[in-house]
Amino acid sequence: MKSLTLSSVRPVSPAAGYQGGKRNLARRICAMIDQTPHESYAEPFVGMGGIFLRRSMRPRAEIINDISGDVATFFRVVQEHYPYFIDMMRFRVASRAEFERLLALPPDRLTDLQRAARFLYVQRLAFGGKVKGRGFGVDPRAPARFNVAKLEPMLADIHDRLAGVVIEQLPFDRFLERYDRPGMLFYVDPPYYGCETDYGADVFHRADFDRLAAQLAAGRAKFILSINDHPAIRERFGRFQIRPVETTWAIGTSETRAGKVTELIVSNFPLP
Repeated sequence: MKSLTLSSVRPVSPAAGYQGGKRNLARRICAMIDQTPHESYAEPFVGMGGIFLRRSMRPRAEIINDISGDVATFFRVVQEHYPYFIDMMRFRVASRAEFERLLALPPDRLTDLQRAARFLYVQRLAFGGKVKGRGFGVDPRAPARFNVAKLEPMLADIHDRLAGVVIEQLPFDRFLERYDRPGMLFYVDPPYYGCETDYGADVFHRADFDRLAAQLAAGRAKFILSINDHPAIRERFGRFQIRPVETTWAIGTSETRAGKVTELIVSNFPLP
């Protein structure tokens, strides 16, 4: 029986791909989250919301966080300024020249609306959902990934889903400290071990895995963490319950780049 503090909500799709977005594991992770009783839910590394948006149950309090100014601004703009944001996106077309022009703009010199529009455009068109070192992604067998006709209803769904959600832009340790409490469930999705710089040079460091494990061990909240399977991760998180899961990893649309891999689901309570 699900907790009485949870209510049903319609899952929606993220607006763009994002490196490490857990698309192939989302159904299994969301099932674990939905079946875990909790009064509040929070994510310190939300990315494009690949898990947050796909859940089918929600508690009364939800908080999402990402240290990326692009991510936090995007969600705030979709939540608070949706009609103006749609107007900014409506007449854009998929273009390599526009992709490269926007990529060259310093995001911190743009308005929030401009920054959110730039981020969504380049993220929709970036090969493999990359965050650092983006390249223009195109598949001659498929339509352009930036199509306002399909994007507008998707953004409308995200706007509705974000009603009542708190959006933060904090370092993960400050976020965990601020929201740690009994009844809270954290879903924790840090960068993969060995890929710490994929989101920027100063976003996450190798030593942060030790800090993260220690902070989760000392906390009062429940947590579910997903990470790549590596001996160093098994050592750092060995004090918790670890469940290996097999999934498929791929970059872009090339089937030749796909392969089966093992990832780890780590928790401080028995998973359903």
